[in-house]
Amino acid sequence: MGRTRPGDAGAKVLKAASTLFYRDGIHAVGVDTVAAEAGVTKAALYGNFGSKSGLVVAYLRERDRQWQEEIDRITAAHADPRERVAAVFDTYEAWLSRDGYRGCAFLNATSEFPDPADPVREVVRHHKTALHSYLRAQLRHSEPERAEALADELMLVLEGAAVTSVVAQGPQPFHTAKRLARTLTG
Repeated sequence: MGRTRPGDAGAKVLKAASTLFYRDGIHAVGVDTVAAEAGVTKAALYGNFGSKSGLVVAYLRERDRQWQEEIDRITAAHADPRERVAAVFDTYEAWLSRDGYRGCAFLNATSEFPDPADPVREVVRHHKTALHSYLRAQLRHSEPERAEALADELMLVLEGAAVTSVVAQGPQPFHTAKRLARTLTG
């Protein structure tokens, strides 16, 4: 293994953890495996993240950051708020198909960390709340009096499609969900 420059180890560990945690499950992957995959020492892993829990939180925060970039891209590509909402369904489909229909990383993490007070669950709540807020903000343009209720309904449809796509191992649930979203938003 070549010498790792300062700052490189954290990025390498985060990239390896992202792949391994998503593919195999967080609890199934040990820090030895992450360090080996990243080509760094365990000391470098702990030096950057403090603990496996710190690494899991960083992994989810990075996924959240990437998702926020996707939302920004959606906003830029669609002027109409209803089209922005529909594009969320397309983006979710593309995101999950790219990752092999293993499901939503945030929902997967929730199932592995049942304690609502766990820092992992806080990152998940932040991510899902931000998505709900985005939907609600878009809906306020066309349905101001129903925006909150519609955002709640769309979250259920979206999350249901994410879970069902894992079982189906394909995009059809998102096509159905997008149709329902268009019906709900008129």
